Amino acid sequence: MQLSPLWLSFKTAFIATIIVFIVGVFLARIIGRNDFPGKSIVEAVILLPLVLPPTVVGFGLLFLFGKNGPIGQLLMNWFDVQIVFSWYAVIIAAVVVSFPLMYQSAAGAFQQYDANMENAAYTMGASKWKVFWTISFRLAWPGLLAGLVLSFARALGEFGATLMLAGYIPNVTDTIPLAIYFAVESGNMELASFWVIIIVALGFSAILWLNWWSKRNMMRYTAKRSK
Repeated sequence: MQLSPLWLSFKTAFIATIIVFIVGVFLARIIGRNDFPGKSIVEAVILLPLVLPPTVVGFGLLFLFGKNGPIGQLLMNWFDVQIVFSWYAVIIAAVVVSFPLMYQSAAGAFQQYDANMENAAYTMGASKWKVFWTISFRLAWPGLLAGLVLSFARALGEFGATLMLAGYIPNVTDTIPLAIYFAVESGNMELASFWVIIIVALGFSAILWLNWWSKRNMMRYTAKRSK
């Protein structure tokens, strides 16, 4: 039995999570803490993949990154890079579908503490970068970690958009969800059951750990408040 779907899924989810964490924290910090005209529209666009069917998201990505799409043509003409039916397509699909979870968690995390703590640091001469790392990031970390875990789990289980954009190519785009689907299609229920057990165990472990960590963090916070 080849374990390439497991390795590919982990690699894809890991890279996608790093990307959505960096971009999600940045945008949540910029957009979430500031009011400007059209903010609701911008946030609606960011969160749209969360409510759309994965196949619709995949169709949109196929339109953008296909050979005749605006981004696909640009990449092909300038860099001779084809996105569709490649591992890059798997990464892009995972990033797009998991990004809303990271952004939503990060935006909520940056809004849950008193902004006067940051303002006090600014008045004392601290730079924005120093305030972010020493105050904002530390106070928002519990929410950011929750978004990180949920984004990883979502990227690990992505199916519809990946199938539309990357297709199923053994050892190239065969993530666990795709391996399950095509194993069932070929009548190999034993292989499908094996991958189902693996991905259920991974998802369950991620959620279980997140719940345990949240309760532990809440107990520590309550203990500090009671002192």
